[in-house]
Amino acid sequence: MKRTLLALAAATLALAFAPAQAQDYPNRPIKIIVPFPAGQASDSIARLVGEQLGKNLGQAVVIDNKPGAGGNIGTDAGAKAPADGYTLTMATAALPISKNVYPKLPFDPEKDFAPVTLMTITPLVLVARPSLPVDSVASLVEAARKAPGKLTFASSGIGTSHQLSSELLKALANIDMLHVPYKGSAPAHIDLMGGAVDIMFDNIVPVTPHIKSGKLKALAVTTKMRAPTLPDVPTMAEAGYPNFEAVAWFGLLAPAGTPPAIVERLSKEVNAILKSPDISARLANMGAIVQGTQPDEFGRFMSAEVKKWAPVTARAQIRVE
Repeated sequence: MKRTLLALAAATLALAFAPAQAQDYPNRPIKIIVPFPAGQASDSIARLVGEQLGKNLGQAVVIDNKPGAGGNIGTDAGAKAPADGYTLTMATAALPISKNVYPKLPFDPEKDFAPVTLMTITPLVLVARPSLPVDSVASLVEAARKAPGKLTFASSGIGTSHQLSSELLKALANIDMLHVPYKGSAPAHIDLMGGAVDIMFDNIVPVTPHIKSGKLKALAVTTKMRAPTLPDVPTMAEAGYPNFEAVAWFGLLAPAGTPPAIVERLSKEVNAILKSPDISARLANMGAIVQGTQPDEFGRFMSAEVKKWAPVTARAQIRVE
């Protein structure tokens, strides 16, 4: 009974303290954990937005890179941080995939975080080696059906959005292709351009120069709308797969239990930054499409991503211990 009364008293005190805490926020530097190495898209976006956020809030915003385990090390640290709004975490498309492929994940992407905002999405592009005798998704599917298991698709690693995009195409088109995982996109590009592998889904930014130089063929983009930087490349929906959508995305999370007033303020501040002319133009140059959602909208988006990839990972039997 004594423990119960103490717990109730602590909860009551926390509720009473939360409004004052939110009103005083922020009064010290804010940390954004980026669960990937410096220089990657998640890091670049965090630094771009974080610098302006610090100016607007009058407090320093520090970027803390914690890479490893497909982003799970840094994300776990973010999930276990104090729920006070001073430690935020960059979320990417890897997060809902991790829930489906890591059976021993030490955190729950849906339960252990308070969504702040979905910041940007970036199209993936289905590219093929120049010598592959296909010029569309339809001809690729036809070639795969004629030679089951013979065509190869590259990825930046097992359980990545690049692999899952190809697995989604396999499921929707009922075809069989062989997965060739690499340690990152760069070595995959080299083999793709050299003809060692046949196709790959990858982020639009690193493959666009190769497409424009003719070193790779672009067959489709994965967003519902055509990409402004590749306006002549059809979408997967236009190619006959209306249920196909797989994008790289980047969002901001706070630990679960963060006062709603703080979450709302962060969301409002970050969304205003994203939609400012200078920042939105710089993001567009990175191939990113600004979103700037409300917290509950971002939460629904993440839940939908978890559900979308569950049958794909199950069908492909992807598990990472």
